[in-house]
Amino acid sequence: MSFDFTTQSIHAGYDPLANGDAASVPIYSSAAFTMESAERGDALAAGEAKGFSYSRVANPTVDVLEKRIAALEGGDNAVAVASGMAAVSFSLLCAAEGGGRIISPTNLYGASVDAMETFFPQFGVHTDFVKDINDLAEAESKIGPDTRAIFCESVANPSTEITDIAALADLAHRHGVALIVDNTVPTPYLFRPIEFGADVVVHSTTKGITGHGNAIGGVVVDGGHFDWTNGRFPQFTRTELVVSDERNGVWRSFADMFGAEAYIRRVRIKYLRTFGAVASPFNAYLSLVGLETLGPRVSREVATATAVAKYLQTNPHVKAVNYSGIGTTGQDDLVAKYYPKGVGTILSFLVDGDESNVRRILDGAKLFSYVPNIGDARSLIVDPARITHREVPRAYREAAGVTDNLIRLSIGLEEPADLIADLEQAIGGAY
Repeated sequence: MSFDFTTQSIHAGYDPLANGDAASVPIYSSAAFTMESAERGDALAAGEAKGFSYSRVANPTVDVLEKRIAALEGGDNAVAVASGMAAVSFSLLCAAEGGGRIISPTNLYGASVDAMETFFPQFGVHTDFVKDINDLAEAESKIGPDTRAIFCESVANPSTEITDIAALADLAHRHGVALIVDNTVPTPYLFRPIEFGADVVVHSTTKGITGHGNAIGGVVVDGGHFDWTNGRFPQFTRTELVVSDERNGVWRSFADMFGAEAYIRRVRIKYLRTFGAVASPFNAYLSLVGLETLGPRVSREVATATAVAKYLQTNPHVKAVNYSGIGTTGQDDLVAKYYPKGVGTILSFLVDGDESNVRRILDGAKLFSYVPNIGDARSLIVDPARITHREVPRAYREAAGVTDNLIRLSIGLEEPADLIADLEQAIGGAY
């Protein structure tokens, strides 16, 4: 049977009969699992049998989360990790390891820019940044023999600019390059990049997926359709001991062993197992609870975000509002194509005056919590230039409109009129 998104968000990936008839997914708080026999243990260690042996590699609670998010994203398989940045880092390094290059815009979450600009080069992975990821000519001009992936956010944070995923996927695939999309802002309820050609999707599950600001996590989802053996990715066709049978002289590559699952299996076996950014079963459980209300929760938050954005356009101290859902980014065609249910729960706005006015607004807000997170059931407020994008070079920040006078909101589940009244008094009291 084929089920609706909201139904899958409650049921996908879980069999009560295989879990003691528990109606809710149990928390398997166990570091390791009995392998039953020497023969089965050998098969588990070799990756030839499915099951659980050690929670650094796989855990039953985490497994349900992985299967559920893969189903909601329309993906083939997924690996849950300890944080959103672990998901971004693992997904990109797995594609580009060994001297590959990445193409990316600069209007990303600050830690992603910092990783690609200053940290990944220490591992031999470099990024070619573009000013506008939707400028296909500019993006194509950066593709060279070492290019492995194009990385973008489906909805940029905090500008809410929308990436034309289908056009970018066509460009990437003409050159044998993978398209990796951070879909954290809209969540799979609002947008599913794989349906439009993306090869890999990542999330900070900390945000809208979990939805209550109570659990850090991330996930890498593989669409299962990209050809990782096309010649650009030697790591998938090179023989490796971890997937081989040295005793019997049988040598395999990840492509030999796993076929179309070579990428996501490498994420699990080489990155998760080796670097150890393991998702906690308890955090996975909290994310599963959050997923059960994802649809109705995000739907209400989008409606409120729209009302708040429209109010801000009327405030005399607000110079500009960034929320593509009301047309402020000039991308109405992309909104109609990709986001019929809304673009997400964050927005940003530019105020007049100076940084002292911004600080008085932040300190004056009563309902909005001054918190560096998004996607929470509570409404949040932050100054990106000082907090979430502090490590981004000034030129990149300013090109993305992240100036000292920019304020970002993440809209929660409070009554819209109460949020608007809080902004009214906070902004009014700051001047």
